[in-house]
Amino acid sequence: MIHFGKWVVKHKVLILVIAVLLLIPSAFGYFHTRVNYDILNYLPDDIETMKGQEIMVDEFGTGAFSVCVVEGMSDKDISAMRKEMCKVEGVKDVLWYDSFMDLSVPIDLLPDSIKDVFVNKDADSTIMFVLYPNSISADETMEAIESLRKVMNKQCFLSGMSAVVTDTKNLSNKETPIYVLIAVILSTIVLALAMDSAIIPVFFLLSIGMAIVYNLGTNVIKGEISYVTQALAAVLQLGVTMDYSIFLWHSYEEKQQVYPGDKNRAMAHAISNTISSVVGSSITTVAGFIALCFMSFTLGMDLGVVMAKGVVFGVICCVTVLPSMVLIFDKAIEKTKHKVILPDLSRISKWVVNHFYIFIILFFILIGPAIYGYTHNTVYYDLAGTLPKSLESITANDKLEEQYHMGATHMVLLNKDTSSKDVVKMTKEMEQVDGVNAVLSLDSVIGTTIPKSMLPSDIVDVFESGDYKMMLIMSEYAVASDEVNAQCDTLKKIVKEYDETGMLIGEAPCTKDLIDITDEDFKMVSAVSIGVIFIIIAIVFKSITLPIILVSVIEFAIFINMGIPTYTKTTLPFIASIVIGTIQLGATVDYAILMTNKYKRARYHGAEKKEAVIEAMQGSVQSIVVSALSFFAATFGVGLYSNIDMISSLCTLMARGALISMVVVILLLPTMFMIFDKVIIHTSAGFRNKEKQIEK
Repeated sequence: MIHFGKWVVKHKVLILVIAVLLLIPSAFGYFHTRVNYDILNYLPDDIETMKGQEIMVDEFGTGAFSVCVVEGMSDKDISAMRKEMCKVEGVKDVLWYDSFMDLSVPIDLLPDSIKDVFVNKDADSTIMFVLYPNSISADETMEAIESLRKVMNKQCFLSGMSAVVTDTKNLSNKETPIYVLIAVILSTIVLALAMDSAIIPVFFLLSIGMAIVYNLGTNVIKGEISYVTQALAAVLQLGVTMDYSIFLWHSYEEKQQVYPGDKNRAMAHAISNTISSVVGSSITTVAGFIALCFMSFTLGMDLGVVMAKGVVFGVICCVTVLPSMVLIFDKAIEKTKHKVILPDLSRISKWVVNHFYIFIILFFILIGPAIYGYTHNTVYYDLAGTLPKSLESITANDKLEEQYHMGATHMVLLNKDTSSKDVVKMTKEMEQVDGVNAVLSLDSVIGTTIPKSMLPSDIVDVFESGDYKMMLIMSEYAVASDEVNAQCDTLKKIVKEYDETGMLIGEAPCTKDLIDITDEDFKMVSAVSIGVIFIIIAIVFKSITLPIILVSVIEFAIFINMGIPTYTKTTLPFIASIVIGTIQLGATVDYAILMTNKYKRARYHGAEKKEAVIEAMQGSVQSIVVSALSFFAATFGVGLYSNIDMISSLCTLMARGALISMVVVILLLPTMFMIFDKVIIHTSAGFRNKEKQIEK
């Protein structure tokens, strides 16, 4: 690796020029990467609900719909507005009761199946169904939502998943740049306290910033990324890869003592040392993110691939771009040198080792409550319910629930050969199911006596197309609630009784599938991440016992972090329970690896158990604290600021997890070394120098 270090030093100017030039295509790639704001879109394609969505698009030309609540408008004005809404690009049709009957027909004479759905006299309001030819989160659908809001009067409120996705997009686009700004400012503060140069934090952030741009730019190869990935990628990459830069800087300063007056040589050796150390620790971080790719819910793969790629770019920039900057701007760095403000924490090492029994007692006291909290978290799946109430779509959803007791809306796809008699019979059964407000289908509206030829063809096309019939079911239950999940089970059973190929689709059935799938994903991801990192540590240290000790220490920190919400009565987004443990394990096991490396080196060079553990702590505690504080700084502020609860919760958990892992590694890992030292040195390679016959 020393040859590579010398090459970087020799070509430092060329490297920096190339690094700057690569920002141009990366920026181009970033701006041409589509962002997906629909979480349900990441469900597996082979499940029934997703197949049903495809059928709706292919057969009916309808990929999404919204419910529009209209207050205090005359029938004539509503009818005129409906016609204008139909002209909006990206809108297939708008259904109101004048789609079925002429306005000259009094409301009281309308069939109950239409009147009960469309009109609420007490609230002086009515509702319209807006159909879109494209999918829920398609760009055309979101543009249509924005256009509809301009056409509609102020008394109109557009609800539905597409409206929520549109508002999520607007909110995310507004907040994401601020996330990066907050992370940069807080990270700069931490680095200013921990570094001995006022300007070196700037070069750290520039180097990492370039790696982030490269990472986000290369996402164009994927075609699109989720808004969760886009919002978290920069912040998470900054927090996870900062310690690589810190390690390079500390190594560079150490080598300057070895090679005084020759900074190029010192940097070449620092790069060599950094590669040897960082590559090993980064592999565990990459493995943690890769574990997310084993999720059936492919949001995990989206986040995992992007972040694994981000770590690789972070390592590359750390050993190429950052050294080039440091050497080129050496004079500026030297002029801004100052005393490190952060106190030397290595002095606690002797006290911790001398009182290690306290921490093993604390471990046994906390492990039970931690595991209980970890296994009794409550999570939510209704992402719309946690968005700010001020959003237009959330206001519309609330009005729909208040005035029409309407929560979720389901759709049923039936074989076109299903008789009208069976559909009417099925409708009556469905109307008796708890929480069902209304069932709307062509057969239930016209009955079995009125010929379909008497209805406008565009209305018939809404409910019948190709090989399928479609029904709408209005439910009073909210999406992701236990009640609506039970309702979906009952409705699905009814559908299958009349048509074995029939499908129940919509946001609520999709969310129910999401609940079932992610429950299995949680077990899979946890097992894969622990297993892969266990194997990596076993190979790196050539040890049987160290993987058990290191993974157990970090898992204990994860149990504490994920157990806290149980005791604070905090409900977490479902994705947090799946990804946080994996991210925390992959990102913070580096702390344990760093201390273990120094413990191993001390034992090999003849130090006895206690002396080796103290030396390991003294040599690593400062780096661990700075790294953890950097990770904390990059995520904590975003957690406080974000109005998107999924982003806020994930960042808060990551920030807290970094601090908990830091404390646990500093206090518990040395305790484990003290207790299991004899077992470790007899089951691990490289701990005993045979020439010195070290057995203790």
